[in-house]
Amino acid sequence: MFSTILRRTALAVFTVSLLAAPARAAEPLTIHVGYAAIGVDNRPFAEGTSAATARAGEYLEKEFANDPNIKIEWFFFKGAGPAVNEGFSNDQLDFAYQGDLPALIGRANGLKTRFLLASGARKPLYLAVAKDADIKSVADLKGKKVAYQRGTNGHLSAIKILEANGLSEKDIQVINLDSAGTVAALTSQDIDAAFGDTQLINLAAKGNAKVIYTTKGQDPRYGRNAGIIARQDFIEKHPEITQRVVDAFVKAAQWSSDEPNRAALFELWHKSGTPVPILEDYFSNDTLAYRNSPLIDGLLVSQYQEQGVKAKAFGLIRREVSTDGWFEPKYLKASLEKLGLQNFWQAYGADGKPAGS
Repeated sequence: MFSTILRRTALAVFTVSLLAAPARAAEPLTIHVGYAAIGVDNRPFAEGTSAATARAGEYLEKEFANDPNIKIEWFFFKGAGPAVNEGFSNDQLDFAYQGDLPALIGRANGLKTRFLLASGARKPLYLAVAKDADIKSVADLKGKKVAYQRGTNGHLSAIKILEANGLSEKDIQVINLDSAGTVAALTSQDIDAAFGDTQLINLAAKGNAKVIYTTKGQDPRYGRNAGIIARQDFIEKHPEITQRVVDAFVKAAQWSSDEPNRAALFELWHKSGTPVPILEDYFSNDTLAYRNSPLIDGLLVSQYQEQGVKAKAFGLIRREVSTDGWFEPKYLKASLEKLGLQNFWQAYGADGKPAGS
């Protein structure tokens, strides 16, 4: 009789402990995370975004450190955003950092994804020219060989810049190159100019090119946006794990936004191979919180909506694409509340100005 009572008591305690334990994956699960870029010399790191911080600082790995059945695998893509879309279409990725244009192209083509939080929003774009080129402005690009990587958010931003200066893609000779190819072609002067970011700043610092234009400091609507995209099927099957992934990305965004961490942040991003002085230049005159905000605010949403319209108008997508129902802010909202960060970042309106100003 007494032994029976003991067994029942032990069973009850065991049951209560299971109910009280945090949610864990019952079966082994590998979370596949993609990044639409790659470091210098194909290093599996990136820079310039809170997602890059999450990777280099192992934020996701730390979030699931006590869950032996959950593993994190990162994939960095030389083919950038278009390659990420292939990963999603083949169910090889669960989450990914991706720019606005390729994400919209994926949505237009039927990929079932959700936008969970911003990362790398409001990134500036630079225009560099060959060191001996007689090009002083965007307008001087007419008839010139100009490189950028098609299908990326830099592609759409470049077209918008050309349009603002009275040009279109038809007025230039477009050369489709990734970052490494751009650096080589601009150094050898096989092309006249290129749109890009840190790789061009670095090239100019070495005296192998000249930066003649940047969207930095201008209307943020000329810049580029990106964020963390997730496969809808994964979210529906693993909502609690999705929440923890978002928690990890938000923690990385918070650390990346704190000004006392500026020097340490650039050292962390240096794992990508980008020199610290180039990162200092890239972020000069910008607050870390402005560039590393995870918020899905009016500016971000309006920019994705505009990018969809522009992409269709410029012939980058064949059909209209709607962002209705695509943004999924509930996980971000829960993270902000859990971490006490509801007022940590400034939200911006569709006009590019601080919300409520």
